[in-house]
Amino acid sequence: MDDMIWTAARDARAWLDAANGTGDTELTCRILKLGEETGEVAAAWIGLLGQNPRKGVTHTRAEVAAELADVAFTALVAIESLGLDAQATLAGGAAKVRARLADASPPGGMNRGGNGDV
Repeated sequence: MDDMIWTAARDARAWLDAANGTGDTELTCRILKLGEETGEVAAAWIGLLGQNPRKGVTHTRAEVAAELADVAFTALVAIESLGLDAQATLAGGAAKVRARLADASPPGGMNRGGNGDV
């Protein structure tokens, strides 16, 4: 399963490269796609909460999670499109989080110094 994710991200990048090219405009669109996908997460969460009285509750937690997965996968494709290895990049990000967790202050939460990332 794990290898399927990384292979799919590389395959999606290759497919987009073949269809749309690899110039700066295309790379910009791939990065901006994250914003579009994030908007879909927001819409799903609003639908889960029933915040639009006209529509009521329209989404489930599973649908919100599926939209979050789309954001994550879109980010992996964007990383690959930068010419970098998404798996190694994500592992590096996870290592930073683990180091911050190791330095986290006791009850009351993590020490949120720095840039505010997890």
